[in-house]
Amino acid sequence: MEKNHRVLHKDERIILASSSTIRADLLKRAGVDVEIEAPRVDEEAIRKAMKSQGATPREVVDTLAAAKARKIPLRRSDKIVIGSDQIVEHNGIILSKPKTIAVALQQLENMAGQRHRILTAVVVCENGADQWRHIETVELTMRRDKGSYLNEYVERNWERIKETVGGYKLEEEGVRLMKRIDGDYFSVLGLPLVPLLGYLTDRGILAG
Repeated sequence: MEKNHRVLHKDERIILASSSTIRADLLKRAGVDVEIEAPRVDEEAIRKAMKSQGATPREVVDTLAAAKARKIPLRRSDKIVIGSDQIVEHNGIILSKPKTIAVALQQLENMAGQRHRILTAVVVCENGADQWRHIETVELTMRRDKGSYLNEYVERNWERIKETVGGYKLEEEGVRLMKRIDGDYFSVLGLPLVPLLGYLTDRGILAG
């Protein structure tokens, strides 16, 4: 008889403050039973405000992750809340989700043959207060565009990439755009999974 590998401890108290199905799936595949609740955070307003203040990409992504984690405990103080956010930075500029096919193509053309960074932050909040935070940086080098592949890629994948910052999904065909990846793959997907699970286990929130 196959054993049940689901980890049961205090994880029924955990909320993932995110609308990302990928983040939820990463945790669930790791055996963590989480409740999903999308926080009502105006990310664009926060980004604009911090940009006007001269904030670094690292400060921006950390603030966004914390804002998500803090939003839920206002009503659910008995829960442990995980907030996470991700930004793509190229030549000091934080990229936004492309609004059109043309914008997505332009972003990818600008990064072709160059390095860019993905910064992924995670904040754990308990009883309305930040308890732990972590930021992971991954450096990616894109291949130079040869022929019309970038244009074909964007047109073929538009419905799947229009909600992604940077205009690609590394877990799908987007990996073919890359020449080199230096850093944690889980963080590219949207969640620094290994350090997060380590913290939750060390705290006794997860069994281990």
